Amino acid sequence: MDWFVSTLKAYPEIAIFLALGIGYWIGGKSFKGFSLGAVTATLLVAIVIGILGVKISPNVKSVFFLMFLFAVGYGVGPQFVRGIAKDGLPQAIFAVVMALLSLGSAAVAAIIAGYDLGSAAGLLAGSQTISASMGLATDAINRLGRSPEETQALLDAMPIAYAVTYIFGTVGSAIILAQIGPKLLGIDLVAACQEYEKMLGAGNAAQGATEWHEFEMRAYSVAPESPFIGKSVGELEAGTREGVRAFIERIRRDGDIMEVDQATLIQAGDVVVIGGKRDQMILRLGPSGREVEDPELLNIKTEGVDIYVSNKKVDGKRLEELARWPGARGVFLKKIRRGPTETQIPVLPKTQLYRGDVITVVGRTQDINITAKELGYVDRPTTVTDVAFVSLAITAGALIGAIVIDVGGIPLTLSTAGGALIAGIVFGWFRAVHPTFGRIPEPTLWFMNSVGLNVFIAVVGISAGPGFVAGLQKLGISLFLWGIFATAVPLVVGMLLAKFVFRFHPALILGICAGARTTTAALGMVCEAAKSQVPGLGYTVTYAVGNTLLTIWGMIVIMLLS
Repeated sequence: MDWFVSTLKAYPEIAIFLALGIGYWIGGKSFKGFSLGAVTATLLVAIVIGILGVKISPNVKSVFFLMFLFAVGYGVGPQFVRGIAKDGLPQAIFAVVMALLSLGSAAVAAIIAGYDLGSAAGLLAGSQTISASMGLATDAINRLGRSPEETQALLDAMPIAYAVTYIFGTVGSAIILAQIGPKLLGIDLVAACQEYEKMLGAGNAAQGATEWHEFEMRAYSVAPESPFIGKSVGELEAGTREGVRAFIERIRRDGDIMEVDQATLIQAGDVVVIGGKRDQMILRLGPSGREVEDPELLNIKTEGVDIYVSNKKVDGKRLEELARWPGARGVFLKKIRRGPTETQIPVLPKTQLYRGDVITVVGRTQDINITAKELGYVDRPTTVTDVAFVSLAITAGALIGAIVIDVGGIPLTLSTAGGALIAGIVFGWFRAVHPTFGRIPEPTLWFMNSVGLNVFIAVVGISAGPGFVAGLQKLGISLFLWGIFATAVPLVVGMLLAKFVFRFHPALILGICAGARTTTAALGMVCEAAKSQVPGLGYTVTYAVGNTLLTIWGMIVIMLLS
């Protein structure tokens, strides 16, 4: 044991990987649906390691924290800009109000309880489940000009308060929104979501929304008595009812395979390949049309790909509008993902697409290529990251954040961390508009988000280890209770404001509140209770704004209380 401890002290980099390994392992376990998560588990493991007396340079956490904050901004950039610039403005304003409530409740709790600045910052981070705010709070505390001993004491108090308040911040938020929320607001969440789905066009067709993303190909012969002989491909395809799409992909005529366009005329004896909802096209071909087995004719190259939406003309368009575009012919939509949490959006006729969305489509390769040019570009899997872009963007943001402006004797600064966050937002939005550079694959973005944050958390926990037990004994129970206060008040007040002041649709209220509080776990419980993905429509804009502001509040709470 002595050898192990002395080795960790001599090579503290081993301690970081040890904290990450055990933290991710414990964080991945769940008991009756509850999990500590990687961040809290890593923090607790790091504290235990820190009690052994391991010391690590603070520069390590600064490097990884800048990487993490840039990734956060990069992910939320498109939704953040859309929220403050276009139709998401009411939700963005609500997210600002909710963020102010979160800041106010944590600050009031800290003032009444008499907590020091470190505990106040940890209380904010834990009760609002925004661990990133501790990084900016750390920068702000280091700039206060206090003695090294006092500064370290404040920094050590922060993870203690975070660990104590985080559990209810996570579990309590989900319970308040998903279980208490509908009763408090007097809404039938399932019925509200069904109503909203009908508003989006789910009731236009008897079969519902699934027809918008079913796809298969079959070959059928055209009988001599078919009334559709002499009709063009375009006429037949236009004959399908609203909400149902099917296409003639190719034809075998007189033994030869031929490609078709809208003007191609159907002849007796043709064998046609139908893609899409085949029963509808069979009706167009007549009752005598029969399915045939023609492997060569059906040997059509199809694929399912992701398309990154970036075309300005598409922004805000409904699916029913886009389905009528010539470039949408032969392509079927399976899934829409939005925002850094890849929130799944319902695929319904009146669902709107926005720049920055990633859609999954299936169809012939040549049709998909045409569609991709109309919408944005094909987001094919890759392992290559534009490291030059990432590094220079972080450098630019950190340099701007390092500028200090003296106002009435008070030094004001974004800090390098705040600058990196803002740079991420700007460049993330710019890439959504011009997606030809600055690519960060999803696995890399996850690494920057998750590992970047957890290395920071590990160093914080290891540094705070020696004083953790004493601090927990001093603040434990009262801190937990004040954490409940700081978690519950913004959510309850926010839900009431969302319904009676902002007048959001009942189906969206809880998703909007979950986004403003950046609690993905609560969104999952809300969608489960609603038996629908509709609440996710309110999540992305408020998440982008809330995540940004709550992170910055780590610096603001220190400025307010100091």
